Amino acid sequence: MARLARTAGLTDVQQEILSTVRDFVDKEIIPVATELEHRDEYPQQIVDGLKELGLFGLMIPEEYGGLGESLLTYALCVEEIARGWMSVSGIINTHFIVAYMLKQHGTQEQKDHYLPRMAAGDVRGAFSMSEPALGSDVSAITSKAVRDGDEYVLNGQKMWLTNGGTSSLVAVLVRSDEGHPEGTAPHKSMTTFLIEKEPGFGEVRPGLTIPGKIDKMGYKGVDTTELIMDGLRLPAGQVLGGVTGRGFYQMMDGVEVGRVNVAARGCGVAQRAFELGVRYAQQRHTFGKPIAQHQAIQFKLAEMATKVEAAHAMMVNAARKKDSGERNDLEAGMAKYLASEYCKEVVEDSFRIHGGYGFSKEYEIERLYREAPMLLIGEGTAEIQKMIIGRRLLEEYRFQG
Repeated sequence: MARLARTAGLTDVQQEILSTVRDFVDKEIIPVATELEHRDEYPQQIVDGLKELGLFGLMIPEEYGGLGESLLTYALCVEEIARGWMSVSGIINTHFIVAYMLKQHGTQEQKDHYLPRMAAGDVRGAFSMSEPALGSDVSAITSKAVRDGDEYVLNGQKMWLTNGGTSSLVAVLVRSDEGHPEGTAPHKSMTTFLIEKEPGFGEVRPGLTIPGKIDKMGYKGVDTTELIMDGLRLPAGQVLGGVTGRGFYQMMDGVEVGRVNVAARGCGVAQRAFELGVRYAQQRHTFGKPIAQHQAIQFKLAEMATKVEAAHAMMVNAARKKDSGERNDLEAGMAKYLASEYCKEVVEDSFRIHGGYGFSKEYEIERLYREAPMLLIGEGTAEIQKMIIGRRLLEEYRFQG
């Protein structure tokens, strides 16, 4: 884009990284995205290209072989990648949530063991909170870890793992009652375990099964799976941070990064929908002139562009707040909520501009129309974001009567 969604105050290094990613998206992703998506094919060549660019180590500190960049740089790269194909941005998102959790909460031994290989892209991350019956109610997790000597035995079923098959390291949140008396609040008796496994499907290590890909309406290419633990044994050293009972807080910290990521994805998809709509409006003629010259279409384009700008600004603000070391759950929730809702609206307006052709699989907007709904529920539904926003506002604006 020449005018929309530009970010002020970037360093020369940030601008160079973004320029490189934008060129990669234009040359390597956009030309093949729709074809791969229709085949539900994992974009291995694209992923290999991202690995060569060093993007799997973008936010990992330099001491571990990464680039040591900020969340803002990462979010802007995700925005560019999602503009090309949202599924690709999902592949790096879950990887970075796990890397971020390791960086912030892992023991030194865990950091030394995993982060250099994650930075190189040799170890790919996935994380797992959700279960088949709980939806947004994380406190209702039933998967459990029980101590057995120097090991833990994990049992339970997890759901909606992005990169569930292709990953080799999964951060899993389970209940662990060890050391927590009866009546302890659920969120204080949860632990994050680091599970190493072989990529693929079926039994990927003793006691751990990845049944296969879930067939989805959109967000194809990337593998979304279940995870079944049946007597899975893990050494005590695989507890993230080395101490049980901290898993909920570790995961929520990671999800704040994830919400900025989902906001960035919404911005990227909305940008692409606008690009497609404004281009088609100048090519399609009705009543003797391009439809872009009809006032009704100009109004749509104006609304679409304004939403793209607003969502981008909120996403950038949330990323910068996190980078500053401040609490950003309010800003991340607002950005995720607005960007995902606006993305859906911008995509639908672009779809309307395309008319009947938007319903054809030959046109890229058809793919975007199926992808946008995932952003409405990923990393917390709109309703969850509103709860977070409302509670934080009441904290900030507490009435002293």
